[in-house]
Amino acid sequence: MGMGRTGLFGWMQERWRWMALALCGLAGLLVGFTGFGSAFERFADEARWRARQHPASGQLHIVEIDARSIAAIAHWPWPRSNYAVLIDRLREAGAASVTFDVDFSSHSVPEQDAAFAGALERAGGRVILPTFGQESGGGEAGWTDSLPIPELRDHAMLAAVSILPDPDGTIRRAPLGTMTAGTPRPSLSAMIAGANGAADQDFPIDYAIDPNTIPRHSFIDIRDGRFDPKAIAGKDIVIGATAIEMGDRYAAPNYGVIPGVVIQAMAAETLRRGVPVEAGWQLPLLLGLLLSWIILAARSRLLLGAAAAWSPVLVFGATTLADSLWNTHFPVVPALAPIGAAFLSATAMRMLRAARRRSLHDARSGLPNRLALREALRSGQGMGIVAARFADFDRLAASLDAEGTSEMVRRVRDRIATVTEGSLVHRIENRVLAWCSLDETQIEAQLATIRTLMLSPIEVGGRRVDVTLAFGVAAGERREHAEKTIARAALAADHALAEGRSWHYHDATDDDALERELSLLGELDEAVGKGEIQVYYQPKLDLGTDRIGGVEALVRWNHPTRGFLCPDLFIPLAERSDRIASLTLHVVGQTIADLLVWRAAGHEIAGAVNLSAKLLSASDFIAALRDLIDASGIAPQLLTFEVTESAAMTDPASAAAALQSFRDLGIAISMDDYGTGQSTLSYIKQLPLSELKIDRSFVQFAHQSRSDGALVRSTIDLAHELGLKVVAEGVEDIECLAFLRAIHCDMVQGYLISRPVPAPDLAALLGQSFAEAA
Repeated sequence: MGMGRTGLFGWMQERWRWMALALCGLAGLLVGFTGFGSAFERFADEARWRARQHPASGQLHIVEIDARSIAAIAHWPWPRSNYAVLIDRLREAGAASVTFDVDFSSHSVPEQDAAFAGALERAGGRVILPTFGQESGGGEAGWTDSLPIPELRDHAMLAAVSILPDPDGTIRRAPLGTMTAGTPRPSLSAMIAGANGAADQDFPIDYAIDPNTIPRHSFIDIRDGRFDPKAIAGKDIVIGATAIEMGDRYAAPNYGVIPGVVIQAMAAETLRRGVPVEAGWQLPLLLGLLLSWIILAARSRLLLGAAAAWSPVLVFGATTLADSLWNTHFPVVPALAPIGAAFLSATAMRMLRAARRRSLHDARSGLPNRLALREALRSGQGMGIVAARFADFDRLAASLDAEGTSEMVRRVRDRIATVTEGSLVHRIENRVLAWCSLDETQIEAQLATIRTLMLSPIEVGGRRVDVTLAFGVAAGERREHAEKTIARAALAADHALAEGRSWHYHDATDDDALERELSLLGELDEAVGKGEIQVYYQPKLDLGTDRIGGVEALVRWNHPTRGFLCPDLFIPLAERSDRIASLTLHVVGQTIADLLVWRAAGHEIAGAVNLSAKLLSASDFIAALRDLIDASGIAPQLLTFEVTESAAMTDPASAAAALQSFRDLGIAISMDDYGTGQSTLSYIKQLPLSELKIDRSFVQFAHQSRSDGALVRSTIDLAHELGLKVVAEGVEDIECLAFLRAIHCDMVQGYLISRPVPAPDLAALLGQSFAEAA
């Protein structure tokens, strides 16, 4: 048997942290091995540099070939005697070393070259001159190594000043050494710092060093002796161009475009701490996985947010600290990748849980819903289902707002929960609560207790509301039939409510009845087209003329195999399945056709058709009905629409508006089954009625029962005062008819006059006088 959706989700909830952690680790490994996210890594480097920004050591000074110096010395390239004087000044001040970032690979005036060479000799090997590689040019491929002219090399050290721009043109790394002229040479920065390394080995420049804190001196000031020798004593000096017009400028992280000599100085400052150790991404990944687990284990949104926010900070702080304390650089993206994946996984799981919780709870009341009950039943939490249906729910909801209705449902739930032995109460429909029954032998006692509790009104928003419940019980079957059990319990509650009983236990006969209803429902659509739906008419005797003055149209279904079916078997089905509108239109159409036939034969009588309560607020049906009447050409005065007292009270405003629209056409409106509801004549006066039909339960024995007779007499008198006609139903005895004549009833109908008959059989009654009857 496959794992159901509920079981799968539960399994995922138990194991998702380990699954998510594995995915987080996979994300970190993927980033680590592929180098994915290098742009973000550069962004993180820049952030760490800003976080640990610090001044330069002060050991290294820059002598700038700046704009002021270029302006003071007339032409470029400068006579090399200027450099000779500069070296002598620095030597005399006690500089530890002098490094040039200036090209001396070509000869100048011999006297000038000689003067420069002499100064180098006097410096005693403390001067470093640059070597570098450059493209050959002239249409030739490859690189040409450029070294200082031979006469300058004898008394100077040589160092490479090559740079390593990234593809975006930014300088982030510097070489420890390079090969020039077939000889491995240290880089300028490595030689200044005394760092060892191999040719073609490079290192990351520490841009946490603030370049503005590197001491600078103008070339012309040093040459002319305008400086404090004490500031130079024991310092390493780097000489290079900073003037914009010299063009020796490069992009650097955090600082924009800066002179190349400044970058060389920062590289040397970096190496003073030692060659930075570029550790692998594995250790940060382990830290990232640890933090990922903390994120995945967070029990609340607050903890999740805090863990997700602080985890990158911890990774950032740990790697920044490693840079500061141990000159060790760790990449952060492989650690941040699992943290991000963990946050997304935890957020997604929380969203799934929230969505699942919403799917398992009623949105308005917050109670667990039908799906939750189905899962509870499948998990074996009860032997069966008890359903409680609210009686008059629509009336209660109409008197309360949406929040008040939800509060009412919750308060009813609270009362039920006191006797359900810990079973959770669910809201499976707007009108139905249900719960798992743990002990079937105690159900009847529990229901009796709940009914007793419900005798006390419920307080909702300061109002006391009387709530009546009808209960249905269904025994549990196999777990895969949970929905069927719930539906059976709800159906049993419907039966109890319809039959006026406190509760109903669903059994096999209910299933048979339901199956028959479903079968009839499937055949009902075709029955009209096949002519199986027929209209019978029960005459109404006008006591003023002693002739048939009208008929009530009654629908019959002549089923091909079951014979004639009582309307009570299929009319409720039609109402529940939204087929009552088409059925009613068929009956009205047939009634109009028969009325026109009788009128052509000289019998102008009125025809009454019952309208379902559901149709009084159906705008589409009302429009279709008006079109049908207009198209038929019948005089509207020949039609009467009957509505029941309870139907008019369900939604009085809609009912009044719909009925008034028919009265405006000239159609009479009759209230059927009057006396069986709870309305009064003062309420009925608000409706656009033409007549009242007193229910047969009051009429049948009115001539024998004093109380029934008094009720019928008073109803007729008050109705006449309101300008309404009165029809008495259920007249079966001559004595009853005589009583109704005596109290001035307008019309009667019942078996004494005639049973319902098809249209052809009614013709014989239309010309008959009933004067001899009582």
